[in-house]
Amino acid sequence: MQYRRRMPKFAVNSQSKYHNTKVEYDGELFDSKKEAIRYAELKLLEKAGKITKLERQKRFLLIPALRDTPTEKYKKGPQKGEFKPGKVIERPTYYIADFVYTENGKQVVEDTKGFKTKDYILKRKLMLWVHGIRIREV
Repeated sequence: MQYRRRMPKFAVNSQSKYHNTKVEYDGELFDSKKEAIRYAELKLLEKAGKITKLERQKRFLLIPALRDTPTEKYKKGPQKGEFKPGKVIERPTYYIADFVYTENGKQVVEDTKGFKTKDYILKRKLMLWVHGIRIREV
């Protein structure tokens, strides 16, 4: 007897520069078919009680916004006399995890990767440095 794994049905939308196809599954849009399949697997694990607190697209701050040195003070209101925040020089940098869940009481940050870009590798290193979190790559 052969076992055939049933694949979830997907609605195909478009294609990106890394040749991944955007896919809609369970009413949600995913960046790739691989990510949608992993989501279906994680939902089954959550139903079985193996994992809990499954989240998608969770954002982690890696580098906060960098501002100019403040020179102006508030003249009115509850912050009177305090310096106003300086002009934003650089925007903040975030890492957006594909999936975050709890497994055996520990938080797991997971990313489904087909191609590792230089940006991703740098953000992976910053996640370890800033938050002490190792990203599980699937």
